[in-house]
Amino acid sequence: MDWARDLPHWPQAAHSRRIAQPPHRWHVQEMGEGETLLLIHGAGASTHSWRGLLPLLARHRHVVALDLPGQGFTQAGTKSRCSLPLMSDDIAALTQAQGWRPTAVIGHSAGAAIALELARRLDPQPRVVGLNAALGNFEGMAGWLFPVLAKALALNPFSANLLTLGGASRARTRRLIESTGSTLDDEGLRLYARLIGDRGHVDATLKMMSQWRIDPLLDMLPAIDAPTLFVTGDRDAAVPPATSDRAAARMPDARVVHLPGLGHLAHEENPQAVADEIARFLG
Repeated sequence: MDWARDLPHWPQAAHSRRIAQPPHRWHVQEMGEGETLLLIHGAGASTHSWRGLLPLLARHRHVVALDLPGQGFTQAGTKSRCSLPLMSDDIAALTQAQGWRPTAVIGHSAGAAIALELARRLDPQPRVVGLNAALGNFEGMAGWLFPVLAKALALNPFSANLLTLGGASRARTRRLIESTGSTLDDEGLRLYARLIGDRGHVDATLKMMSQWRIDPLLDMLPAIDAPTLFVTGDRDAAVPPATSDRAAARMPDARVVHLPGLGHLAHEENPQAVADEIARFLG
């Protein structure tokens, strides 16, 4: 994504800034005052994912949203640091350097896993909100095929070119989004189409997928005592809602809220409903 060309057309661009914090050059958006909430998007998304939720949360708090390394407008200093623990280390270093002391970390999908990892690294320990949290392994054939395919794509320098060949049409993007159980408006589809058609963004997402290992975090869930709220859309076709139920059952201080009629992108479909659940959880 090109900063000069694309950022002016991005949601909440007026609240964007760049932060050079090695090894990356981060894109963050900040809004509001008070205690800090940190927002972490899922794999393949960007700060645009929070375009509806961020302003609602910022009515009463200081909210910071960031792009993951190489995704959106964050420039990755090295793509060898896209694993769950290393990204969490780098985000923790960013929060410390900026003097942010988040009282809660809110993550969507894979971002929820990062939020849980991050909570272990921050002092004081924040609360965690996982939205349609990707906290399970792929089952059956996908359990071994998907990681191998992701690694092969990430190691092939032409893979991102092949995936983005011809750009991403609105129809192609709509099919992808609807396969997750969600329905987005035209603006949401336009933004995802722009990301899907960007070679650098897709390449960074593939690198993240190829380095993703969730088992160590799953083994650690009984020891993660950060107060945690899982919010899941009952129509999520990407991460089954039962995934959040199983994770919460293994944690000492976690609960789950199910939102009827919403899919994997529940926070984009109905940001007010998600904001209300977060507000109740944070008090």
